[in-house]
Amino acid sequence: MTAAPTIEMVDDLDPRKFSHLYEMYADTFKKYPNKPAFTALGHTITFAELEQLSNEFCHYLVHKTSLQPGDRIAIQLPNVLQFPIVAIAAVKAGLVLVNTNPLYTAREMEHQFTDSGVKGIVILSSFADKLEQVLPRTDIETVIVTDVGDALPGLKRFVVNAGARYLKKMIPAYKLPTAVKWTSIIGKQSTNAKEGAIDSGTDVAIILYTGGTTGVSKGAMLTHKNLLANMVQLRAVSKNVIHDGQDSIIGPLPLYHTYAFMMHCLAMVYAGNHSILIPNPRDIDGLVKVIAETKPNGFLGINTLYLALCRHPKIEQIDFSHLRFCAAGGMALTVSVAQEWTRITKCEVFEGYGLTECSPVVSVNLPGQVKLGTVGFAVPLTELRVVDDAGQELPQGEKGELWIRGPQVMKGYWGQEEASAESLTEDGWFKTGDFAQIDEHGYIRIVDRKKELIIVSGFNVYPSEVEEVANTHNDIFESAAIGLPCEKTGEKVKLFVVRRGDKLSVDEVIKHCRAGLTAYKVPKEIEFVDELPKSNIGKVLRRELREQELAKLGSDTK
Repeated sequence: MTAAPTIEMVDDLDPRKFSHLYEMYADTFKKYPNKPAFTALGHTITFAELEQLSNEFCHYLVHKTSLQPGDRIAIQLPNVLQFPIVAIAAVKAGLVLVNTNPLYTAREMEHQFTDSGVKGIVILSSFADKLEQVLPRTDIETVIVTDVGDALPGLKRFVVNAGARYLKKMIPAYKLPTAVKWTSIIGKQSTNAKEGAIDSGTDVAIILYTGGTTGVSKGAMLTHKNLLANMVQLRAVSKNVIHDGQDSIIGPLPLYHTYAFMMHCLAMVYAGNHSILIPNPRDIDGLVKVIAETKPNGFLGINTLYLALCRHPKIEQIDFSHLRFCAAGGMALTVSVAQEWTRITKCEVFEGYGLTECSPVVSVNLPGQVKLGTVGFAVPLTELRVVDDAGQELPQGEKGELWIRGPQVMKGYWGQEEASAESLTEDGWFKTGDFAQIDEHGYIRIVDRKKELIIVSGFNVYPSEVEEVANTHNDIFESAAIGLPCEKTGEKVKLFVVRRGDKLSVDEVIKHCRAGLTAYKVPKEIEFVDELPKSNIGKVLRRELREQELAKLGSDTK
């Protein structure tokens, strides 16, 4: 068993300081009223304004809707100012948050809404037509619709909303007769703060759905104590490079995702720091412009985003002298991307590891102690085990499934007792389904997802290892490896490759892989593609590629 180094639990590094998320928010509002809290679409609100706006929205939820403490409320919004306002208001009203991917299909929305039993939703008008399709089959009674610019001041609000509706045609026609508009709520409610938060009757603060990249998406129940503990754990390892009440952090990753939610809606709020939200991270030109204009102190990203920025023609022209904190998670950070980013910005990337079920942070590389190719050390108060298929702990340095125990580990999966029992042991260990190695110094290396493991002639092949070798070729932009059925070896490796240009051949890719991989790991098939399927945070969806290939083969193997 590997335990994290202990830290002295005093002052703001004591996870027992608050028992409820709203106590933390109230503490921030008192400490940093005039500091900038969030910026989006060119408009900034202070923490005092955030408090007032969330109080207004809370008043509406409590007094003007049928929602009761403990009910679930979905937030289906991109990175706009409405998101943190709604989240804090819902927490104060005693509701349980259900963060919903804004780009979900109607089918995916229905699954999440019916599974979690949401009673209310705040949704962007651009997605309201999909809600219309599924609403009759849900328990949703309260629908609040907002346009993208609704949290902006007068003229700016009109221009942004008109542009979205009439120029960009972003709002399909929909009919939701009982829906209430955001603009009919804000500015028309009481802003008097209540004493603390309303007792919800449950310790669950938020239900976050797993990505579904390795199976059916399930709702992880995270308690107030889970989230507060993880906020403190993250804060303990990053305090040397993040300065309270002074720093600005750019947030291109969607707030509905556990990684961004923890950083921007919890950790940075508690630190009294400024989050600059990016509504559309796929607009790399726009993101580069924001970085150049704001001179941020921190940046939160994933490998594909760092890679895209490193390839941007104007990135070398930016002044990065203010940058001291760059975090990466959500998918493996390749060594080549980390090195290139550090060369360009002179700021190393602190890669970490986390899971929705762990609030999410489990480990992180520490400032001054970054070891590329690893996800660093376990955060304080976290225990780790690497086990074999029988659940027996393996000797240090061996590969096995990673188990985690700590105050950040979820309560269980919403409404799924069997799945909860399969993932959580009676003594509190969470079975991650990830293969890992832990060296003698405590550095953790995530080898791969257990369910994405490829077995060739009885030998384990980890997709990330194949991809890491392939991606070192100068003419390969990115790649994804999957396993396909093979009569001779059980499974074979197929590699999908996004090329730079069109000169690279299949034979060259295979030759390159042979130079860096054992024979059974070398891809037997290469397919050149224009792009790889990715989740909305940019994570490559290997499972989707495999399902497509199996469909072509006429196989129903999963």
